[in-house]
Amino acid sequence: MKKAQTELLEWYKLFGRHELPWRQTDNLYHVYLSEIMLQQTQVNRVRDEYYPQFLEQFPSLRALADAHQDDVLAAWSGLGYYSRARNLHKTAKLSLDGLPQTTKELMLLPGIGEYTASAVCSFGLGQNVPVVDTNIARVIKRHFALLELPTKTTWDKAKEFVNAEHPRSHNLALMDLGSLICLPKNPKCLECPLEMSCLGKNEPELYTQTKKTIYENLELFLGVCIKDDKIALLTSKEKMYKDMLVLPNVEPIEEEFIAAFKHSYTKYKITVNLYKTDALTQEELKLVRYRQTRLSTHIFSYKKSEELFLN
Repeated sequence: MKKAQTELLEWYKLFGRHELPWRQTDNLYHVYLSEIMLQQTQVNRVRDEYYPQFLEQFPSLRALADAHQDDVLAAWSGLGYYSRARNLHKTAKLSLDGLPQTTKELMLLPGIGEYTASAVCSFGLGQNVPVVDTNIARVIKRHFALLELPTKTTWDKAKEFVNAEHPRSHNLALMDLGSLICLPKNPKCLECPLEMSCLGKNEPELYTQTKKTIYENLELFLGVCIKDDKIALLTSKEKMYKDMLVLPNVEPIEEEFIAAFKHSYTKYKITVNLYKTDALTQEELKLVRYRQTRLSTHIFSYKKSEELFLN
């Protein structure tokens, strides 16, 4: 175990992703924000776009707590899973004196589970706690040849494996190893620092759970009404886009068709059909300057949709 810990740290010094900005700070808010953003979002997108932009607008937990929820949701636009933004905002309001510094206390806050609490304590505070995300779980299961066992068993083994002297670097090394080397398919075993001690290297597929996403087809018919550089919108009451500005639903009229585009979102494969409309009969509708408004993902976050009708 000690030898594996040492080899893992030596590999991390040479090949770890040390350049990631949330790894270059001990600001607990920054670490927490990065962990929430990295759920369901690619590292490069978070690093290059969302993380710096969000911190520029909300540089501290207090600034986030004082912000209006609409502004928080607007800043989150494009990241999806908007419950993350709402919980982030709620947590800020509940943590005006700073985030708690134990996993148990953190897990009492909205949207913080065992992984996020452990990540904040390990990466932000250097505490000797295990961290188990999808990538780390795969490394642990393969290295110790753990088959279909309860999640708790994986966490227990990860806790046993943590390097007590360098827990932060150890957990980050495992995360990078799972992301870069111990891949779900075609793992690069010959490049792995744990190759000699890995008990599952000969049959790595046995320790990799793959779950096929089953998509639900969804077709939307949305109306576009632009007047004086403003667009007609309404506040959504649907759970997925609650409190966000969206285009109104309309009855499709072939002569008013503008264009259509498709994309996937969570478990949905969405087809968006856009139609011109002059109807402003719905009381909830409001005119908003669209060039200054970031709307829900399935409508405006893609440049393609702007090219279709905003020009």
